[in-house]
Amino acid sequence: MESYIPFAFLNDFIFCPRSIYYHNIYSNYNDILYTGSPQIAGKIAHHSIDNKTYSSRKDVIQGLEVYCEKYKLMGKIDLLDTTKNCLTERKNHIEKIYDGYIFQLYAQYFSLIEMNFKIENIFLYDISKNKKYKVLLPEDDLITYLRFEVIVENIQKYLMEDKAFKANPEKCNNCIY
Repeated sequence: MESYIPFAFLNDFIFCPRSIYYHNIYSNYNDILYTGSPQIAGKIAHHSIDNKTYSSRKDVIQGLEVYCEKYKLMGKIDLLDTTKNCLTERKNHIEKIYDGYIFQLYAQYFSLIEMNFKIENIFLYDISKNKKYKVLLPEDDLITYLRFEVIVENIQKYLMEDKAFKANPEKCNNCIY
């Protein structure tokens, strides 16, 4: 069976490469044991997407599972408006637009492009502020696109015993594992 990278790992890897390892260890346990309040709020925010009850419009695709063969990425999209050719990733609260958020959108974008969907705009949506942030398409932001490709490659070849790993105390203090 071919391995793939879940979309969420793009953000997790940037936070801490080892968090993916710990996430996989804890995945067999009740997630309430290792889930922080931001993760719980995020799950609640995605409830209507996951249950496909966010919209009844037929031109809005919600919670579709997708795969990107080029990068071996897999996950779900939040919202795709097929009339406006607009892809939106919903976040419960956005204090800052992190690369990981953009990379998750790129993963969704590339998956949908491989499925022959037309995407003209991509957005991050802050539920708490009811605010949309336009994100440049990968072809319009080559620097971010190249960083995306580097992260995907680094995830694919990362080894836990990597001697170059340097723990970041600020991140470790906020680690849920």
